[in-house]
Amino acid sequence: MIPTDDLISALAANLRPVRRLRPPLLRATGFLLLAALILTMIAAAHGWRPGLLVRLAEIRFALSLAGALFTGVLAAVAAFLVSLPGRSRRWLWLPFPALALWLSSIGYQCWRFWTPMVPGGAPPGETASCIATLVLTSLPLSLALALMLRHAASFNPGPVILAASLSVAGITASALTLFHPLDASVEILMFNLGTGSLIVLLGGAINLFVSSRLEIPE
Repeated sequence: MIPTDDLISALAANLRPVRRLRPPLLRATGFLLLAALILTMIAAAHGWRPGLLVRLAEIRFALSLAGALFTGVLAAVAAFLVSLPGRSRRWLWLPFPALALWLSSIGYQCWRFWTPMVPGGAPPGETASCIATLVLTSLPLSLALALMLRHAASFNPGPVILAASLSVAGITASALTLFHPLDASVEILMFNLGTGSLIVLLGGAINLFVSSRLEIPE
């Protein structure tokens, strides 16, 4: 058996300096710059939606876009803040005013301008381009957040994952609004939050299973 002093010396000799994480607001800014770069690249490749300037002059359209965009921005900030141990979960309320604006504008449009879906209502080319925009926006942003927030997996996974999912949903819906006339905000929000909830549930189930297997009988 190794003496205690020798064990401590051996462990101390193999220690590596820990690199501190950058401030959460700085990391959130980096993520949002990545999102802006992705949107710029899509705009250069696809172009803006027809009549965008005219639609931006409409108060309902502008509020809906602002709500989605600010939801994405503020949810990203909340995710990075809550990812640090010891930070208050009250930061999760940060995107809720913008989310309320976004959801209310979606609800109003669904109630005021509801039209039934008809076969052939959207051209196949536009639908395919819309799906491509969703994938090109949400996939790299989700991967970037997963990489940047991976250290929070063992501290506060549930709130962090849901805030990150909400951020991706808001930014993706903003991209769709800017580049395509099709509106799928509800589907985007449900998909991203549903995926985040599924990850949280799976993680909780795995942790519960591991804990039960490691439990020492009395």
